[in-house]
Amino acid sequence: MFKIQLIAILALFFLPICSIAQSDKAEVQTIIEQLFEGMRAKNMEAITNSFSAEAIMQTIAPVESGFQVNNGSVTDFVKRIGGTPVDIKLDERILAYEIRIDGPMATAWTPYEFYVNGDFSHCGVNSFQLVKFVEGWKIVYIIDTRRKEPCEN
Repeated sequence: MFKIQLIAILALFFLPICSIAQSDKAEVQTIIEQLFEGMRAKNMEAITNSFSAEAIMQTIAPVESGFQVNNGSVTDFVKRIGGTPVDIKLDERILAYEIRIDGPMATAWTPYEFYVNGDFSHCGVNSFQLVKFVEGWKIVYIIDTRRKEPCEN
């Protein structure tokens, strides 16, 4: 009888922790989705609100001698998206989410395919780092890969 009571007490203790973890994962995914929905709609406010004020953006690009890391800024990214002509449709399609959380820090690994006006452009993986601030989860760092093929992630 004591074992059953002990198991029940332990289950009640861990249930809220599991609920919080699932809630945080959903919130992290929502912020990432907000970013890409903002890109599709060319909604500069939605894009900006996905990031922390000092966020870092990087892309790994192929060069003749291997690869290099290109640095960007959220401000430039938002301007580029906002300045995209109305008739050009940008659509980054996230294929899966692998989210891990430790307290106020989260990481998300998201394979993707990118389309322009419905035509395949490139694929790769985004690696997001997020922090849970008072106002909620924000992206503090993103680095991505880009390639034409192979696109199996």
